[in-house]
Amino acid sequence: MFRTALRNVSAHKARLLMTVLAVLLGVAFVSGTLVFTNTISDAYQKSSAKGFDQVDVAIHPERAADTGDTVGRTQKLTQPLLDKAAGAPGAASAIGVVNGFTALADKDGKLIGGGFQSQGGNYWSGKDGGKDPRYPLTAGHAPHGTGEVAIDAETAKRAGYQVGDTVRLSVDGPVLKPVVTGIFTTDDGNVAAGGSLTLFDTATAQRLFHSVGSYDEIDVKAAPGTSQAALRDALDEVVPKDVASTTTGRKLAADQAEQIASAMSGMKTGLLVFAGIALFVGTFIIANTFTMLVAQRTKELALLRAVGASRRQVTRSVLIEAFVVGTVAAVGGLAAGTGIGAAMRSLMGTLGATVPDGPLVVSPGTVATALLVGVLITMLAAWLPGRRAAKIPPVAAMSSVHAKATTKSLVLRNTIGALFAGAGVAVVLYATTMDGSDGQAPMGLGAVLLIIGVFVLTPLLSRPMIAAAAPVLRVFGISGKLARQNSVRNPRRTAATASALMIGLTLITGMTVMAGSLQRSIDKMASSAIKADYVVSMANGNSLSPDVEKRLASVDGVTDTSSLSNAPARIDRRTEFLTGVNGAAIGKLTDLAVVDGAFRIGGAGVAVDSDTAKSHGWKAGSDFEVSYEDGKKGNLTVAGVYEANEMVRGIILDNATLSPHRRDASGMQIMQVMLKTSNGASAATKDRLEKALDDNPAIKVQDKQDISDSIAKAFTLVLNMLYGLLAMAVVVAVLGVINTLAMSVFERSQEIGMLRAIGLDRKAVKRMVRLESLVISLFGGVLGIGLGVFFGWAAGRLLGSKMPTYELVLPWGRMAVFLLLAAAVGVLAALWPARRAARLNMLTAIKSE
Repeated sequence: MFRTALRNVSAHKARLLMTVLAVLLGVAFVSGTLVFTNTISDAYQKSSAKGFDQVDVAIHPERAADTGDTVGRTQKLTQPLLDKAAGAPGAASAIGVVNGFTALADKDGKLIGGGFQSQGGNYWSGKDGGKDPRYPLTAGHAPHGTGEVAIDAETAKRAGYQVGDTVRLSVDGPVLKPVVTGIFTTDDGNVAAGGSLTLFDTATAQRLFHSVGSYDEIDVKAAPGTSQAALRDALDEVVPKDVASTTTGRKLAADQAEQIASAMSGMKTGLLVFAGIALFVGTFIIANTFTMLVAQRTKELALLRAVGASRRQVTRSVLIEAFVVGTVAAVGGLAAGTGIGAAMRSLMGTLGATVPDGPLVVSPGTVATALLVGVLITMLAAWLPGRRAAKIPPVAAMSSVHAKATTKSLVLRNTIGALFAGAGVAVVLYATTMDGSDGQAPMGLGAVLLIIGVFVLTPLLSRPMIAAAAPVLRVFGISGKLARQNSVRNPRRTAATASALMIGLTLITGMTVMAGSLQRSIDKMASSAIKADYVVSMANGNSLSPDVEKRLASVDGVTDTSSLSNAPARIDRRTEFLTGVNGAAIGKLTDLAVVDGAFRIGGAGVAVDSDTAKSHGWKAGSDFEVSYEDGKKGNLTVAGVYEANEMVRGIILDNATLSPHRRDASGMQIMQVMLKTSNGASAATKDRLEKALDDNPAIKVQDKQDISDSIAKAFTLVLNMLYGLLAMAVVVAVLGVINTLAMSVFERSQEIGMLRAIGLDRKAVKRMVRLESLVISLFGGVLGIGLGVFFGWAAGRLLGSKMPTYELVLPWGRMAVFLLLAAAVGVLAALWPARRAARLNMLTAIKSE
């Protein structure tokens, strides 16, 4: 039986080619994902480990725990503590580290490093003015004073900066224009990933990063012969436990590696989900292929049974064929996936995302996963056709009375499908009545049940839906009539072929509906909640300098401004964040729906969002006690309760009330500034505002349209990425249509020969096959778009429970494009099978078995 299976694989190489390709693509996606994520993770881990070469023990400040009335504050690492650390037994030296966000612009004024990777720090010269071992200088000298900086060599190379150049940078708003006095090398992971690192002298860095006289970290180097553990124990003796904690450099490197692996796991999971979808779609092709192969060899299998082969041996022979096909596809997929992983890494560089250098990582786990997935998927998909073939009695098989499904089996199939689909719809509808995240699991379960139910019911659905296309097909004469009959001749095969395309279009349509609806709801939220003409914020989400609002308020035409600042406080023995605003202007800059009381901010009067009010049991007129971050207490009164949204939420009070209770300047967290102008938003006004901020690349000045465009851009980027990932499933579905048609043409060779003999010309034969393919593809497309709209609506209802402005948007234009895509799939997939059918020799075809 083993030799028989191998001979069958060899005899049907062409017919198995599409199956091999389908499995190969799925395995390539899986292995490519693993190679890519493992390679990137390994490169970042090695790069970050180098960054700890100069750190044997790091001292970090501790944060005091929140008490009943007091917000715990982060302790400071002072110069006396650094001196103690440097003098600890086994310590060779100690470095005070200061760091924070620093936006460095290139020569065109654009932000280097994308914001989040733009960092600043201090060059540690020590008391003796020595060199900082962390940052070896390759040119120039260390920075001194506020007018000098040093930049990393990679950034200097990318931006074209040299020693002596003047650069533009910002820490929290105002633009600084220091001179580059030095260029250094670094193992910093952010720089390796395409970011920038700017160094100031220690005093300047402390002033700019709001930590005058203190450090963010103290790095201690061990003396020769002292281990990291011994040094840490010695430092624990001199460092107060309530002020700071100590960690070895080895532990820091391990933690960093774990963080990188955790961050990469999300990307890996996401990519593997799409690989799984492609493989799931591929199972339809494999099952279809082996069903048709087994049907074509029914007499052969019956003869094997007649000469003594058991049912198990027949099933085993089919599984051996699947094993061979799966192994070949898995090996090819692994090779292709390795290439995909390398290409994806190179693509990141092309898109501007620099990755640290490192080798391509093809782990044993990746190899084992690729082989296991390819072989198992193929064998599982082939098991049912093999089992079905083995159950056919030899005499019935030789007499060809086996092919049609019995009425009993069809009734059973349709009953099971209806039960699954009904249960799926019920669970999804139930999930839409639930709140937010609580409904995610039920909705996922319902979606799976519904898709399974529709797949099982697809043969039943195919007849009426394809019959609906009959009036259009009549236009094509006899070719159209034959195409319709061929499409419904074997409903199971048609269903399996259409279902592969249905899965891909269901996901694509569902995501498009959700993305469009979310974008519309956020647009409505921005337009309804904000009356300000402009909103100003940092590009990376950090806090702004108080100087920004002062500069904006002095611009001609600006009538009202309000900064929105955050500060922690203790209310009812739990931490809440207060939002400080300009009480006199905030009513002119926002338009929040008030559900109780009035939106009046000033003195002790505050406005509270409905969720916060509900959690504390407050209403308009309620008084409550607050413990500010400086430890002082006060009494506030709820003037009004408003509907929260993603733009504005929380406890809003006047900055005049909040500011006196700041612990220090570092507590001033101004997240944005809203402003209104006398002439409204215009290009000229925006230009004046940006010039008032020295055209700072780190600050965004956005009107409502800019906010809407940035939201649309983010959604479009994510959607296009998802389209690209789902394209693999669509490609696999196309292979399925090609494979089904090609094998169907082979099955119907005798029939096609007879049609040619009685007068059907080659063009009509081609048209027949193309129309059959078009009908099957459009059938899958209609099902997929219908399911996608339903899932998009259901997911939207779930989101709507947390987003009052949510509104269902049906992207009719895109759905029409998706339907045209399904039609294009049908036309393209039929090119080769149609050409093959038309070129059949009619006499040879008539004589074929």
